[in-house]
Amino acid sequence: MRTGVFGGTFDPPHIGHLAIALEVGHRLHLDRMLLVVANDPWQKTSRHAVTEADVRLHLVELAVEGLDAVFASDIEIRRGGESYSADTLVQLHSEDPDDELFLLVGSDAAAGLDTWKRPDEVMALATTVVIDRGGRQGGRPPAGWRHIVVDVPALDISSSDIRARFADGRPVEALVPSAVVAEVRRLGLYGSGR
Repeated sequence: MRTGVFGGTFDPPHIGHLAIALEVGHRLHLDRMLLVVANDPWQKTSRHAVTEADVRLHLVELAVEGLDAVFASDIEIRRGGESYSADTLVQLHSEDPDDELFLLVGSDAAAGLDTWKRPDEVMALATTVVIDRGGRQGGRPPAGWRHIVVDVPALDISSSDIRARFADGRPVEALVPSAVVAEVRRLGLYGSGR
């Protein structure tokens, strides 16, 4: 089985995330794409508050509803602690040793892969998929990294902007799946009120 591993905070998930998952899945003929919700995205929690992991997982489950071969994954939440790609890939490999793993990374992060925790394991367990947006070429992995570059549609959407839009009442309906919008408002997340 060919499995895409797309990790993130997903706070909240939006159509940019889904566009990447679907485009990469299609282009690489993947059997499944896992949106792996970080338990503790330590790079972000050190800078600002992050919504609880189980709530973010629930929002991702709502976002992928009805999408073929795209699934929310709680692998990092079940493991607990800080979230590292090396741990996730080791666990996925141990669960299904015959799976071919493809780790999605933004071109902005690709050049720094050698600085990740246990980069040799990441390199050995997965083919890195570097995401370029709208024909804009970004960074590439250091020498020795097996990688594929996939250009996806350029959608200028960020979770931080969407959180701000919820907070000040600007429209989000074209940027976030409708089930996610409804649940964010029901839960009063991001200052959206109930």
